[in-house]
Amino acid sequence: MRPYYQDDFVTLYHGRAEALLPHLPQADAIVTDPPYAETSLVWDRWPQGWPTLAMAVAKQMWCFGSTRMFMDRAADFQGWPLSQDIVWEKHNGSNAFADRFRRIHELALHFYQGNWRDIHKEPQFTQDATARVLRRKSRPTQWGGMKDSVYASEDGGPKLMESIIFARSCHGYAVNETQKPEAIVAPLIQYSVPPGGLVVDCFAGSGTILAVARKTGRRSIGIELREEQCQRIVERLSQRELPGA
Repeated sequence: MRPYYQDDFVTLYHGRAEALLPHLPQADAIVTDPPYAETSLVWDRWPQGWPTLAMAVAKQMWCFGSTRMFMDRAADFQGWPLSQDIVWEKHNGSNAFADRFRRIHELALHFYQGNWRDIHKEPQFTQDATARVLRRKSRPTQWGGMKDSVYASEDGGPKLMESIIFARSCHGYAVNETQKPEAIVAPLIQYSVPPGGLVVDCFAGSGTILAVARKTGRRSIGIELREEQCQRIVERLSQRELPGA
């Protein structure tokens, strides 16, 4: 395979995920934002079978999507046990229905294979603990006698990152229709990929996952079907400082 773009940290391929995934090296994790197949846009089509092909590439995967997408495609994720889910809270809504709750979130689900203890994971923390939330809580007995955990520290100290993460959408600088902000991607990469490790994005889109991986000292491989998006990714990666940094 000939890369569309390559530097010391990033390799980008132009093509279909289904065709290229079987040829990729083993990675630490997949972090990706597939087409949800919820619109009439030409590019918004679900590539059949890609989650199964991804099983040979990495033992864990963060996948963005909507509840509808994951329910409609549940059979495609067979063999990927679900470990946790993250809610990306946006600053604005994304639907135009006047008879429904305004939707201001998307999901990122974390799947894995094999023994959970063998999966690389680096819990993420925020520096906003306060005395009001300081608590040391004993594990419930049904958790098998695991050691007590500290959920927060002193004022302003580290606190285990919560599963609802607020990050402003990319309005004003997006190079892709569904571009994810770096603030929602970074914790997922840092959680599942060690420094110097390799992350794969099956649907590179705007290049956010590739850009964040490079910024945080990880290597990355991206696949993107649309050549115009590949060009935009290259332009973005060529900038000294990237939008959303």
